[in-house]
Amino acid sequence: MYLNKVFLYGNLTRDPELKALPSGSQIANFGLATNRTYKDKNGAKQEATEFHNIVAFGRTAEVIAQYCKKGRPIFVEGRIQTRSWEGKEDGKKQYRTEIIVDNFQFGADGGKGPAAGSSRAETTAADNGESPDGGEIKYPDEEINPEDIPF
Repeated sequence: MYLNKVFLYGNLTRDPELKALPSGSQIANFGLATNRTYKDKNGAKQEATEFHNIVAFGRTAEVIAQYCKKGRPIFVEGRIQTRSWEGKEDGKKQYRTEIIVDNFQFGADGGKGPAAGSSRAETTAADNGESPDGGEIKYPDEEINPEDIPF
């Protein structure tokens, strides 16, 4: 069995660009930056940034293009795909590695409120022990019955 699965959480490097395919389906392209912090051999803290090309199709593309803007955080789940084509001017083979989105969630934006009114952003903030408006979350006193969960 083979596995091609990617999970990324980062900030958009540009506004999503929404286009229509000849079939009428929507496609959105955008960039995503992720950071990694580590210590070098001298013990000094270093930070490395990676830039990813992200592609979404269909309704997912429409939602991302509508609500996501440059600088906003997003969690992307997808797969890696590399495309190739002949260059227009020199005829050399060109390559581009992309992440094809299968699923996504709006990210929390550092206590500034939910990303574009997203309920998923509120869920992400709740997972961090915060409420979307920056205050503490007030949990219900009653016990949750697993049979009441709809999935």
